[in-house]
Amino acid sequence: MSNVFIDLKDLVGKDVRYIDARFDLVNRDAGRDMYQMGHIKGAIYWDLEKDLSDMESKFGRHPMISKEKMTKLVKQAGLLLDDSIVIYDQGGSPFALRAYFLLEWAGFSDIHVLREGFEEAKKILPVSDLDLNYPLSNVSPIWKDELYVDIETVKKIVAGEVDAQLIDARSAIRYRGEMEPIDVVAGHIPTALNFDWEQLKQDGKFMKQEALIEKLTDLTDNTKPVIAYCGSGVTAAPLYASLKEAGYENVQLYVGSYSDWIRENGIETSLM
Repeated sequence: MSNVFIDLKDLVGKDVRYIDARFDLVNRDAGRDMYQMGHIKGAIYWDLEKDLSDMESKFGRHPMISKEKMTKLVKQAGLLLDDSIVIYDQGGSPFALRAYFLLEWAGFSDIHVLREGFEEAKKILPVSDLDLNYPLSNVSPIWKDELYVDIETVKKIVAGEVDAQLIDARSAIRYRGEMEPIDVVAGHIPTALNFDWEQLKQDGKFMKQEALIEKLTDLTDNTKPVIAYCGSGVTAAPLYASLKEAGYENVQLYVGSYSDWIRENGIETSLM
């Protein structure tokens, strides 16, 4: 059973590398601005769209980045595969978990997401406003391509050719197609279940492992692969991580998500 999240109290006095992943989907400069105003001492900043997505790709609204871009990102950060890494954002947000997923994909093993956000962290941990640059590392990622799926695999799941369960992390009204504020086609990918990622939080933080087990254990058959998706692959990351935290052994992320699915399949999209 994975331990994705870490509590602030468990970090005091520990030697870790921090990554600040704060972001705002409405004000895209807000994350960098917040970082420059103050961040956990030693933290570098990774931007959801400039660093953690390939915004020039056609495969969804926040598409998967290439191995070349991810390799460059971790080298520029001076990271090594055995580093102890803690990622944080505003707390109860999906951005740190997007970074977590990509680091896991690249073969980093000692990575965690801070359950609390920066406002809580700065009360306990030292803070700085210095923009840091670490020496380049020569890290060579060990790719775990089994952690994500593309649209071709999703098509096979929908067709019944691959035995796996899709889980839609968006709100129920978007899943049912009753409201769609972003994508041009309402609804969901056929055969998908729905579990709103907002249900994973309590008091502005992601739930403890015991609560996640209670909430997610009976969601679906945990003996077969489960694939989390959302609108653009961002808010699916908390569901992906929480399913792992709850004991699901084979969890994957469809990074392109619904915005990628309707690119080829909009007319076929189910409102079931």
